This record gives sequence, C-alpha cells and structure tokens, in this order.
Amino acid sequence: MAFALLSRQTNIDFAGFRRVAYAISALFIAVGIFAIILNGGLRYGVDFAGGAMVQIQFERPIADEQVKTALGSVALPGLTVQQVGTEDRDYLLRFSLTGVENLDLRDQVSSALKSSIPDNPSSIQRLETVGPKVGNDLRNMAIEALFYAVLLITVYISGRFEHSWFIAGAMAAVLWGAVYGAGYVGFNRLWGVAIGMVITLLCCWKLKLNFALGAILALLHDVMVTLGLLTLLGVEIDLNVIAALLTLVGYSINDTIVVYDRIRENLRAIPSDGEKPTMYAVINRSVNQTLSRTIMTSATTLAACLALYILGGSVIHDFALTITLGVVFGTFSSVFVAAPILMAFGNVDLYHTKAHKNDDYERPGEHGIV
Repeated sequence: MAFALLSRQTNIDFAGFRRVAYAISALFIAVGIFAIILNGGLRYGVDFAGGAMVQIQFERPIADEQVKTALGSVALPGLTVQQVGTEDRDYLLRFSLTGVENLDLRDQVSSALKSSIPDNPSSIQRLETVGPKVGNDLRNMAIEALFYAVLLITVYISGRFEHSWFIAGAMAAVLWGAVYGAGYVGFNRLWGVAIGMVITLLCCWKLKLNFALGAILALLHDVMVTLGLLTLLGVEIDLNVIAALLTLVGYSINDTIVVYDRIRENLRAIPSDGEKPTMYAVINRSVNQTLSRTIMTSATTLAACLALYILGGSVIHDFALTITLGVVFGTFSSVFVAAPILMAFGNVDLYHTKAHKNDDYERPGEHGIV
C-alpha cells in the first residue's frame, strides 16, 4: 500500500480563511515596515554599504567589550563588534575603510589584539573590503535583478496560463527598457524599480492578466515579509541574502505554479454547458488536491534549510535563515495570496474561457512525460 501523508479526500475551506490570512500577512508586513523605519532603513552589509569586515577567532571565550577596547588604538571608524557562534570565541568586526591596504589592515588588527590580549591568542579567519562606489553599484544591480526576475515570471505565467505571451512580453520589454534607461541617464535606480513594479501591477490588472497579478503579489508579499523579519532580527542585507531572496522567488513561484496548474485543469474539466461551480469552489478543490504535495515539498526543503542554519556555520547562517523564512511564507502565499487573488479579480466564466482558449494544449503528463 502506498504511503500517503494526508487523505486524498481533504476538504479544508482554504478560500474561507483568506481574510484571516490577509490579516496575518498585513500584521507581518506592518511589523517589518515598523522595524525598517525604526532602524533607519535596511541594514546593508559591507557588500552594499562599503567598508571592511573581519572575522576573528580567539583561543578561549572573551567578552565583546574587551575585544572592542583592545582595538581602540587602531583607526577603525564606525567599529561594531558582533558575536557569531555560541562559544564566545568568534567575533565579526565591521568598520568603514580608512584607505589602508588589506595587508596593513590585517597586520594592524592582529598586532592590536596581540598586544592588548596577550594571554588569549587570536587569528583572522576572514577579511573582506568593499569600496563605497562598488557597494552602491552592487546594491543597484541586486535590486534590478529582483525586478527583472519578476518581469520574466510575469511573461511566463501570462503565457502559460492565459496564452498572452505577446502582450506580456511586450509589456516586460517596455518596462525593462524604461527602468534600464532611467538608470542610464542618472535617475535613482531604486525609485525606478519601485515605479516599474507599480506599473507592472497596474498593467496586469488592466490587461486582466490575473494569474500573473496573483503570482507577483505573492512574490512581493514573500520578499517584503522576509526583509522585514530579517531587519527585526538584526540581519544585514548582503550578497548572500540577495542570493537567498532570488532563490526564495524561484521556490515560491514553483509552488504557486503547481496550485495554478491544478486550478487550470479543474477549469478545463468544467463542461461548457450546464451550471458551473464558483471560483470559490474551484480554488478550494485545487488547493486540497495539491495539499499533500505542498506539505511534503515544503517540509523536506525546510529540513534542509534548518540543517544549514544549525550546522552550516556563520558564513552561511544569514543565507539559510533567509531561505527558511522564505519557505514558510512562500508556502503560505501560494495558498492564501496567489490563489484567492483569482477570485478577487475575476469569475469562473472568465477563467473557464481562458482555460479553453487553446484546445490543442497538451496537458502535463498527458503522454507520460511531465
């Protein structure tokens, strides 16, 4: 007998819980925004803000104040000392660049620690320096990468589920050109991406690309909640976190596509004549049919992320934490954000017509290949 985590006959009213889910999402987003405002903006790491980062390991546990006092004789503007790990032996130093070479910086930090704390030897495990101009360029490219990923996802979702490849492609090309051109002429790239994202949502709404609209709103939900919680937890935004956010976007859209695909198949199964079910019923049926797959995929991914977070060490700690939060909220948004959006912006007649727009479409697995 095949193993089944959940009964195939589950009938949970997911659509009925959508307002509660919206309230939960709004709460997390509000907490995140409040944390960002209270912090004076996102906490950028050395990769984006510029400066130096030095990781030091001592032979025996030591207090962070003692480390900071020991480095008082070295010119390290804006020095912050952060403990990593749980043994009080590893510390991360962050400070602005002083124009010295990496070799001189390493020698100065090592000499200061050796002379001030002679009875507790230390070693430099990692040293990274990034100039402010390079950091600003990296930050702009990271923001644009997230925006372009959303544009490509819009084209794919619109083409696959609404057969609007040309419309979505033309919209994405125009928005890509506008955002790229705005940055090229000196317009603030962050504002350019923000305006481009708003225009993308408005275009999807006006063109009735509701599947794409739901997917984009779900992705924005995941990214906003994750960034807010990372700020609340005191995590700095660096290249590792951006890589995790891009991974999160890919994971979340994959889960959303599974739910969307089942909704489309159930819509295609509705006969053209006779009474049609409501979108409320179609969404509930589709989410229940994919529930076992969603839980198993999310649980196994979450187990791997938690293993990285607990056992992966300080270097990959922030990456694993971001992915862990993303898996939780990505699964939540696929069920309670992406799917109910279809019900809010359309009815079963509209989606039934789109599902039968291309009768020559070959369903996944129809000929034994998925």
